[in-house]
Amino acid sequence: MSNSSLAPLPSSDRTDVTARLREALLGASFSADGLLDLLGAPAYAALARSETVPALRATRGDSPLEALVRLFLLQQPVPRARVADVLPVEDCLESGWLAQTGGDELAATVDVRPYGGPGGEDWFIVSDLGCAVGGAGGIGSHDEGVVLGVGGASTTLAGITVRKPVGSALDLGTGSGIQALHAAQHATRVTATDLNPRALHITALTLALSGAPAADLREGSLFGPIADDETYDLIVSNPPFVISPGARLTYRDGGMGGDDLCRTLVQEAGDRLNDGGYAQFLANWQHVEGEDWQDRLRSWVPRGCDAWIVQREVQDVTQYAELWLRDAGDHRSDPMEYQARYDAWLDEFEARKVKSVGFGWISLRKSAAAEPSVVVEEWPHSVEQPLGDTVRAHFDRVDYLRAHDDAALLAGHFILAGEVVQEQVGLPGAEDPEHVVLRQHRGMRRATKVDTVGAGFAGVCDGTLSAGRILDAIAQLVGEDPVLLRDRTPSQIRLLVEQGFIEPAR
Repeated sequence: MSNSSLAPLPSSDRTDVTARLREALLGASFSADGLLDLLGAPAYAALARSETVPALRATRGDSPLEALVRLFLLQQPVPRARVADVLPVEDCLESGWLAQTGGDELAATVDVRPYGGPGGEDWFIVSDLGCAVGGAGGIGSHDEGVVLGVGGASTTLAGITVRKPVGSALDLGTGSGIQALHAAQHATRVTATDLNPRALHITALTLALSGAPAADLREGSLFGPIADDETYDLIVSNPPFVISPGARLTYRDGGMGGDDLCRTLVQEAGDRLNDGGYAQFLANWQHVEGEDWQDRLRSWVPRGCDAWIVQREVQDVTQYAELWLRDAGDHRSDPMEYQARYDAWLDEFEARKVKSVGFGWISLRKSAAAEPSVVVEEWPHSVEQPLGDTVRAHFDRVDYLRAHDDAALLAGHFILAGEVVQEQVGLPGAEDPEHVVLRQHRGMRRATKVDTVGAGFAGVCDGTLSAGRILDAIAQLVGEDPVLLRDRTPSQIRLLVEQGFIEPAR
């Protein structure tokens, strides 16, 4: 399973060699923590920006860890004698992890990057040389079939994915296997698909080198390799979502017109989910002249699914084109060729009446509800990853609110969520604030305006009294008719629950 235009990959069948290589890497502290200790924070951060000079300067010594960093991260030839002090050289040469270069030096055939798992696991992400980090830094390759490693999109999707024990998980467009690796920690069975056979080979290497169970690897596009009767408890995908003219680069360009690939992926996921199952994606979507972008996304949601869609960023078409031209290194090509490619992107957007492109997260949950909940919102502000528990809690709250009318809400007991603070905003010296803001310091880090009744209500929610009893006490304090207060407050309680400021007492 390799692409003939690219370098041969290590054998995925020699699991004995892979196990010995893993043991040797960990024995030399070739881990996320070990790298940080060796390189220091500035050089470590520079590596994530694809800048290698600080790390080269930090690895001029002769320790085993420095040799491994130069070999696998910096792609520098290392004298065979130094490598032999830490790795099983003959096995690694025979199985293809290392190759002989000029003289008596060895070079890595793939990038191997330490990656810390959410529970402190020592994992390794394998990718093609020079492609450990994707993004606007130009690390992308013009080689068809190249496989990228860990990037911001990969870690974002891993962070928002709901993590609970499941029987089956599906990673569509697995790439270097990052999502499959995460899923293997809480899914009994993991299936990973990719149109690129080289990606499947590299996924097998990533899982084996990380000490994770093997996955069921299948070649094909989207749900193509999945049988009609196969369903899953979890589906994740960081698809090739870039909206581009053509499908020049498999790892990022979807090959369908506009945002059709992301739409198709979302729409077809509903039939592949078990009841209560989650499907979570990263996606781009078009903002089309004369069309509401939120309505566009609502139309993607399959029947029988609740949805939470969050737009994190919007770029105008020129910013978007420049980002992805730089990603492929086109800005370093012939100026006339760069201009022609740029023109082609803008022609494509103009023909589709696209003014800008949105990026964000799409989370679906299979539901039997008669009226599915579809929330589409814009939230460009900072959040606190991981957000998997936050996503799960969102859908739990949807269930609660769907099952409780206003009378049931007033009979319910609530507690103030953790790390919620109150801010009073007004002119200096004023006796009363102009308004009160409740702000979360974890998860989505939302803020919402409330009136004095809403603030007082939230502040005393400790699960002891029902919502109705709390409102009766507030009415007595402020001299308001308790019946009127009970009538007008449930909508505010509903909003506070919906946004996670208060939680039903269990």
